[in-house]
Amino acid sequence: MNRRATLATLLGRGREKPQAPLLPIVNSGLEPYSGPWAYEQAAHLLRRSMFAPTYTQIKAAAGQGLEATLELLFSELPQPEPPLNYYYQDDPNVPVGATWIDAPYSASANFAPYRNQSLRAWAMLQLFQEGVSVREKLTLFWHNHFAVSNINDAKFMYRHIALLRSNAWGNFRDLVKAVTIDPAMLRFLNGNQNTGNAPNENYARELLELFTIGKGPLAGPGDYTNYTEEDISAMARVLTGWRDIGFNTINPDPEVSSVFLSNRHDNGSKQLSHRFDDIIINNMGQDEYAHLIDIIFQKAEVARFICRKLYRWFIYYHIDDNAEQNVIGQMAQVLIDNDFEIRPALMALLRSEHFFDMLNVGPMIKNPLDFIVSSVKTFEVPLPPELPRLYNTMQRFFSSSILQQMEYFNPPSVAGWKAFYQEPLYYRTWINATTLPIRMLITDAMAGPGFVVNGFRVQIDPLSFVATLENPFDPNAVVEEFSRILFPQPITDGQKAVLKDILIPGLPDYEWTVEYSDYLASPDNAALAEAVASKLRQLLQAMLSMPEFYLS
Repeated sequence: MNRRATLATLLGRGREKPQAPLLPIVNSGLEPYSGPWAYEQAAHLLRRSMFAPTYTQIKAAAGQGLEATLELLFSELPQPEPPLNYYYQDDPNVPVGATWIDAPYSASANFAPYRNQSLRAWAMLQLFQEGVSVREKLTLFWHNHFAVSNINDAKFMYRHIALLRSNAWGNFRDLVKAVTIDPAMLRFLNGNQNTGNAPNENYARELLELFTIGKGPLAGPGDYTNYTEEDISAMARVLTGWRDIGFNTINPDPEVSSVFLSNRHDNGSKQLSHRFDDIIINNMGQDEYAHLIDIIFQKAEVARFICRKLYRWFIYYHIDDNAEQNVIGQMAQVLIDNDFEIRPALMALLRSEHFFDMLNVGPMIKNPLDFIVSSVKTFEVPLPPELPRLYNTMQRFFSSSILQQMEYFNPPSVAGWKAFYQEPLYYRTWINATTLPIRMLITDAMAGPGFVVNGFRVQIDPLSFVATLENPFDPNAVVEEFSRILFPQPITDGQKAVLKDILIPGLPDYEWTVEYSDYLASPDNAALAEAVASKLRQLLQAMLSMPEFYLS
């Protein structure tokens, strides 16, 4: 099978002149889904809401029903245990096995490398240990939305991502307020340099353009329909006076936090433009930034703006007139009616006819993090229990995500990853001459020899995986059930025939039945076990290389 050619065909990148991709026509809206609820619908909901649901989780959801599954996805969870020092022996304040999130740095030793490695491994681990919850998908959504990067203090980035996680489906307005004075954001967009004497407009500009309301069509010089350059200048003055505390500090006393310094705040009146009803903001000291955000959130376009981004994250990149009017418009109204609480608006989207429309099942190309986790967690691959091995395993997966151009804690720009905003490619950005071979390497490794971390082999166990099937004795059923687990859409009879021929090349069906039965009768017989496992590995390697596995 020519994997590069098949994937190129999937993505519209054949040898002929590229054509604009055919876009699905979906006429359904936000009305509640009333169709059948079975394995296929449960799989679609969990694949979009989680990182790589397992077969067990999908079957459980199919039995529980749509509403019960949604409630489970949005159930409150305790915050995960913080990242740990998993190997570094020379930190006098943080022994191995303890967390460093409140520990100072040192003037005599460089603790930054091990803490950054710990943070990265820990972040990847959350994707594997999420349970049945939408929280990690939403945490990554907000990380893409408030795309902070290049903050060279792991304590700052830990608190930033913890803030996003703890507000994953909470109040959007409150989250914007918290992020505005978050220490990592203050450093990233120069809010800590924003003073009454020298206003810095970086955060004010992105607050409007990327975080809350968006530009809109250009209406005139310096007028972007939703706000003006005058508004950016005035809002920058509103936001003056805030500073972060604790960056790379060797002092054990100060916590990572932010503080308002009144002597650096612009105490004058700030005049907003006609886009914000010519409102004048008088000095309110440390409460002024929150008042400004309340003013921005009085505009209905804020709700539409964030709902469009949620739509592209959970549904599809293309937003046609029907989606804008009957999905995003209605979803935005739900958001407004619920005082900008994300949970009811997103639940309305995930229980809608539009979400479960067959044309919305499967056209999304998995992002690199989803692809990595799908190659491992789907098969319930055992992970090493010991802390150093576990974190080192997560480091290996994190390194693969960097090569696939999606590095957690390092979005490429303040706008986030291009796949979620840059037309015309959108999700197809993930597949290119650099990233495609890396994807192939990880699936070939997991379906084949795996990789070894300090003596522990991380590898799909095909015998354990096939044992979870309803009918592992029938080669047709094996191919069929593997397909339902790995692919979002049914494959053709021709594809099934090719896959069965990989499993039992040129042999009648009963040969597989006999061979598998013989193995079950003598599971300790190494030769029988390896014969069956080898055939299953070849089948899985072929299926993981198919374009269908790249889709969600």
